[in-house]
Amino acid sequence: TPWNTEYWSGGSSSGPGAATAAGLLSFSIGSETSGSIITPAAYCGVSGLRPTYGAVSRHGAMALCWTLDKLGPLCHSVEDCDLVFSVIAGYDAADPTSRMRPRLATSRDGSQRNRRKKLAVMKDSYEKAQPEVRDNFLRSVTALKEFADVEMDVGLPDFPYGASVGTIVGAEGAAAFREQIETGQMRSLASPEGRVGGYTASLITAVDYLHAMRLRGPMRRAWAEMFRKFDLLIAPSRSTVAYPINQTFDQAYPDIRGAASPIAACNLVGVPAVSVPNGLGPNNLPTGIQFVGPAWGEEVIFEVVGNYQKRTDWHKAKPAVA
Repeated sequence: TPWNTEYWSGGSSSGPGAATAAGLLSFSIGSETSGSIITPAAYCGVSGLRPTYGAVSRHGAMALCWTLDKLGPLCHSVEDCDLVFSVIAGYDAADPTSRMRPRLATSRDGSQRNRRKKLAVMKDSYEKAQPEVRDNFLRSVTALKEFADVEMDVGLPDFPYGASVGTIVGAEGAAAFREQIETGQMRSLASPEGRVGGYTASLITAVDYLHAMRLRGPMRRAWAEMFRKFDLLIAPSRSTVAYPINQTFDQAYPDIRGAASPIAACNLVGVPAVSVPNGLGPNNLPTGIQFVGPAWGEEVIFEVVGNYQKRTDWHKAKPAVA
């Protein structure tokens, strides 16, 4: 990350996040399967949008997991995310999973203008986070209360999100990279886990994969019901600042464990989210807050986060780049 080059920029959209934060370009396009836009946006201090599944064509992008992969912009503000998204969203015959956005009642057409939005703080998402992450998040909640109703500690619908997303990403990833796995190319990877991960993923059974896929229907219905009560869900983007590049992930912050995150669940149900910067933590590293909306609820996210960024200046902060 250009904020401190001894620390990771976040993956897997590491390049887009770092390049945008460093001011090398006005915006970039990242990809997310389960956290790969939200994480670099948080670690690099930029605004990143993970759109609704199917909102943006993935034609030309490398596949990892066909039923989870999404493309979205990383920008200097949510206003810029809105502008880029308005251009790249829509149906593309080259990607049969893409579709035109359905027309929803939004503040832009007047049907919800001036309505005070209802936000839900995800339960267990901030209490066990790094102290600076927690404090910056609670300050953000205070700012949001100026123009929105905020309910604390709302639990997610109860499903095995982590196990499900791991099974699906493993099985589809093994299929996407079958040639590299079977020819032994995986052994050239730098990561010791990566050298063997493809082989273990290849052993996931069809029964386990299909069970995880079947759970996604009930998950989507439960999340749709939750979003009848709330306009957006909010949580820290990540429970810590960026990881040091000279340590493995499990060694970086061993005292920070157990903070809940909506990332896996959101990607399974295909709903959009934006991560925006909300302060600095240890070693001059950015922290982030994420706003999660219902399927095709990007415009509600843009409205709320736009109001937040009008009241805060963290999206204007820039790293000192030599």
